[in-house]
Amino acid sequence: MKRCGIFVSAVVVALGVSGCKAKPAQESAEPAAPVVESRAVVLPASSMGSVDGVVKFAGKPPAPVKIDMSMDPACGMGASGDNMTEQFEVHHGGLGNVFVYVKSGPPAAFTVPAPIGPAVVMDQKGCRYIPHVVALMKGGSVEFRNSDITMHNIHTMPTAPGSESIDISQAPKGASQTKQFNQVENMIPVRCNNHPWMNAFINVSETPFFAVTDEDGNFSIKGLPAGEYTLGAVHEKLGEQTMKVTVKALGTAEAKFTFAAK
Repeated sequence: MKRCGIFVSAVVVALGVSGCKAKPAQESAEPAAPVVESRAVVLPASSMGSVDGVVKFAGKPPAPVKIDMSMDPACGMGASGDNMTEQFEVHHGGLGNVFVYVKSGPPAAFTVPAPIGPAVVMDQKGCRYIPHVVALMKGGSVEFRNSDITMHNIHTMPTAPGSESIDISQAPKGASQTKQFNQVENMIPVRCNNHPWMNAFINVSETPFFAVTDEDGNFSIKGLPAGEYTLGAVHEKLGEQTMKVTVKALGTAEAKFTFAAK
């Protein structure tokens, strides 16, 4: 079973201890700078737990719609089969492309000093954004690529206060461009001004604990400090649902969300 998620094995809390050394008084001497020593206290993996879950779709999902890409012949080159909309990716009753994240929880989940990983890749192939939904931690980056033989445009439309829109063009098979995201926000739309059917979504998490469901709706979030959590599950068309779970040390909590067509 394929699972998507972020894995954190330990929480490191930095503690600062400060002091200063006396300096002989001199008429022109400046005050001595404080001497700071630091040490790390590692919370053992035995204090961590995880959440395994699934997002289901109840009933019959809306049928995908064929996309007319005839305005740009280059978009159909190398394509196998028809190009269809991606709003509802339902397989075996599971709903894909759902962003699952920690909405609230113990302070340790929000203060863990997690390193920012490599940039998340969003490519443009066959005049589609691939993947359709991506997620990263606040401060992380997205690397936008263009694998097509046609010109593309990347235009994000954030709504969070302080978020800046991205509006850049990429030449056919041109150099990739990497952009940093510093504001927490769910489902930021990404569009191409040259090809109006192209769309994707970027999610920026406050913590390193998040996932995007796979094609069967599965997700896994590991390395969570033990405690009570509220998880959010966000779909581009169906909105957000929340659920409370209790994560125990060395335990695996189960979570199941169910969406239905509106």
